[in-house]
Amino acid sequence: MDTSLISSLNERFSNAPVSKIIDFVCDEFRNKIALASSLSAEDQVITHLISELPNKASVFTLDTGRMFPETYSLIAKTEIQYNMKIKLYYPDTEEVEQMVSTNGINLFYESIEKRKLCCHVRKINPLKRAFEGLDAWICGLRREQSVTRANVQMFEWDDVNNILKINPLIEWSEEEVWAFIRKNGVPYSVLHDKGFPSIGCQPCTRAIKPGEDVRAGRWWWENPDQKECGLHVKE
Repeated sequence: MDTSLISSLNERFSNAPVSKIIDFVCDEFRNKIALASSLSAEDQVITHLISELPNKASVFTLDTGRMFPETYSLIAKTEIQYNMKIKLYYPDTEEVEQMVSTNGINLFYESIEKRKLCCHVRKINPLKRAFEGLDAWICGLRREQSVTRANVQMFEWDDVNNILKINPLIEWSEEEVWAFIRKNGVPYSVLHDKGFPSIGCQPCTRAIKPGEDVRAGRWWWENPDQKECGLHVKE
C-alpha cells in the first residue's frame, strides 16, 4: 500500500473519536475486514463498537489450546450479549504434535527460541488462515502497554501478512478503556479482577504485583523488549 495514503489516514483520524475510526474502516472494507480479538479489555471495547454499526466487521480469535477456562466463558458471554458469532481458529494438529513430541509440552520455558516456536505454531500459522480473503484487520493495541508498542501507529501496513492493520485505541489509556467498559456494560474476563491486566495462554500468563507493568505477567521470565508473540511484528 502507498505509504503516503497511510500517512494521510493517520493525519486525518489523529484526533477522531474511536467510534468514527471503526465506522470508517468497517464501511471502507466491507466484508473484507475483521477484528482479531484476544478477548482483552481493549478488544471487548472494539467488539462493542462494531456491534453498533450497520456494516459490521467480523470477529475472530485464536484458540491455541492452552487458554484459560475464563476466556472460553467470555467468548460465550460476548456472543450472547452482542448476538454474534466469534470465529475460532485452531493450530494444525500435526504441527502441535510434532512440536510437543520433539520439544516437550512446556517448551516455552526453556528458551526464547522455543517460546517463539510455540507461538508460531499456535498463533501465527492460524492467523495466516484467518487473514485469507481480508484486506484489513483491526487490533486493540495501545502504545502505553509496553516498550515494544511505543512506536505503533493507528494505521500501519502489515508487511508480514500484506494487509492493512488498524489500531483504533492506540492513544487510549488504561483508565479510558475501563471507563468505557463500566459505562457501557461491556463483558470482560473475570481474570482482570484477579490481577491479570493482560491475558494470553494459561502457562504463559500470571497475575501481576502492585506497581508492576501491565505486561509483566506475560512471559515473565523474559526481558520486556522481547515480550511479543510475533502477531505484531512489522517485518
